Amino acid sequence: VNSVLNPMPWDHSPITVYIDNINVPEHYSPTYIKQVENALDYWENGGNRKLKYDPKFSLADTENEADIYIMWVENLEEYAGVKKGVAGIARPYEVNGKYMRVNIILEVGNYQGYSWKQYGDANMLELVKHELGHALGLGHSNDRRDIMYPTYEQKDNIDPLLVNRTRPLIYLFVIVSLILAALSGINWLRYRRKRRVLEDEFL
Repeated sequence: VNSVLNPMPWDHSPITVYIDNINVPEHYSPTYIKQVENALDYWENGGNRKLKYDPKFSLADTENEADIYIMWVENLEEYAGVKKGVAGIARPYEVNGKYMRVNIILEVGNYQGYSWKQYGDANMLELVKHELGHALGLGHSNDRRDIMYPTYEQKDNIDPLLVNRTRPLIYLFVIVSLILAALSGINWLRYRRKRRVLEDEFL
């Protein structure tokens, strides 16, 4: 069962969204923008089927034009004083039952045991979907399969920044492997030709 914070929070459409990729923390990954876009598509295409309206979004060029402002911080506990383990928050500003603005703040990682782990893209996608659900008027769900369930399981542990840094090396490795495979094939063909010549000479 989903709780509903506000069944019709917005009095206009489309809802404008500004993704702040300028004021970002040290471990922010540029791949997070794509996860926000995927989350917007998720809700435009029905989301968890619990909304009473069909949201439409458009990206704003500036923060001042935005209905929903999305930003990242290094650690949400330190930034906003939230409880340990909270990875994102949505703060609506409401007037006469309608949202004027919602600020979504997401952290880029947290401590797992004694080590700090950055959220991979799959985790970030789940976080953005969840917080956008709040920005659209939904509360938490008691269904563990619902995106609005208040906790989630880590979906991956892939550091997107590490992937970006090592991608050129991966490409280089693939290219070198293809070249070596091609050279090996050429040498094998040469060997086959020489063998045929020798066989012809001795027959």
